Amino acid sequence: MPWFTVRTASGGLEEEAGYIRTWEPILVPGLLQTEGYARAILDANPAITRLGDPDSFVKIRANRKAVLTKESPVRLSIIIWEPVLHCVVGGEDVHRDQLRHLVEMGQLPNVTIQVVPLSVGATAGTCGAFVLFAFADTPAPGAVFLETLTSSQYLEEARELDGYWMVFDWLRSSALDPEQSLNTIAALAAAKLKK
Repeated sequence: MPWFTVRTASGGLEEEAGYIRTWEPILVPGLLQTEGYARAILDANPAITRLGDPDSFVKIRANRKAVLTKESPVRLSIIIWEPVLHCVVGGEDVHRDQLRHLVEMGQLPNVTIQVVPLSVGATAGTCGAFVLFAFADTPAPGAVFLETLTSSQYLEEARELDGYWMVFDWLRSSALDPEQSLNTIAALAAAKLKK
């Protein structure tokens, strides 16, 4: 399956989910990326320019964000590792806009953003990025989505779901609380203005 298709595959699950929980140690998660940030990621990856149309991918990603603001929005909980906030993707302006966007989105009642600080040291998240999807009215995960450059994988077995759920809970407990996290992100965005 081409990378372009893989990166949009979780969109169907997003529409059906009541809860989405994401751990991301490398990038801002797709549902919270600005257009400039998403475009910079695409431009930096030769596999995308070789396999698909980056403009189409940016449009698809933008359309996916509707799950956050529809009448019954998904409940989104994102945990990111602190280095994600410091990585200048797309240049200083794009980076600052992305940080501001995170603060804005983190103020929605259905969105929670937490940051795992570097001071925590080794984390349970060394397994890599993952997305937990829960369906109906229960917060218990029903599927885990994992992706690589050329493929994606859905996990649905109870023992696998339990393991990812446990890791997510550990990450949440080691992260800054949502208010501290947004204050940290806002401070970084403000520092970018002074440069």
